[in-house]
Amino acid sequence: QEQLVESGGGLVQPGGSLRLACSSSTPTFTNYAIAWFRQAPGKEREFVGSVNWSGGRTLYADSEKGRFTISRDNAKMTVYLQMNNLKPEDTAVYYCAVDPARATRPTSGDEIRSWGQGTQVTVSS
Repeated sequence: QEQLVESGGGLVQPGGSLRLACSSSTPTFTNYAIAWFRQAPGKEREFVGSVNWSGGRTLYADSEKGRFTISRDNAKMTVYLQMNNLKPEDTAVYYCAVDPARATRPTSGDEIRSWGQGTQVTVSS
């Protein structure tokens, strides 16, 4: 089972930017598509976006299109989630996971076998 670690969260003002990272220490990381999810207080975990193994294909939830960008650096075994023009409603714990859908369709959280600790993003003035 791939062990993924999220980092980069924090407190940011509305309109600001953050870059989250999803890192692995195992070379098999480069074989997997990775999906980002988030869970706000009192809400279900929701799909944010995903990237295939090479970084050549990305998929985003409609609410994030144009504001969020997912990329990966396989040499560093890291996937990034660049978030721009952040809004208070983006406040959530953000998680990454191996994507069983291989970035071909939005993934349901129910399909994920293992979750990491996540990283907290708070958008507030």
